Amino acid sequence: MSSKRLPRHAISDEQWSLISDLFPVNNFKTGRRPRDRRQIMNAIFWIVRTGAPWRDLPPDFGPWSTVWVFFDRWTSDGTLERVNDRLRETLSPSTAPPAELWCVDGTSIRAARCSGGGGKKTGPGRARRSRSGAVTRWLRDENPLPV
Repeated sequence: MSSKRLPRHAISDEQWSLISDLFPVNNFKTGRRPRDRRQIMNAIFWIVRTGAPWRDLPPDFGPWSTVWVFFDRWTSDGTLERVNDRLRETLSPSTAPPAELWCVDGTSIRAARCSGGGGKKTGPGRARRSRSGAVTRWLRDENPLPV
């Protein structure tokens, strides 16, 4: 990979050698061919850099759903946090950005109007109610009635 010019989002051989040992290896046989972890990380970096939706991932990276599953798994099990920590350790304190700049914050991504409930109409004839009942369950569990 180092013989040709890398795209801006691609991981160089030197960078990959720093983090390659942090990714879990699947030791079970699923009948599917194993995925290249480096290619998956390149795909994740492409998504982060471009801000494109997962479904717009170029086919060169493989199926978008596969990349998303790895992203979700690595986020849940702490793999991406360990990668972040390792990369931060390699920087000198004078060149390292503040820790709060090292994470993707959902508030920096513009959402569609309907995603935040902005398009819902409420008025005198419509009561605003919790859809899931989570608040009701929380109140019930936190404030049980005396027996």
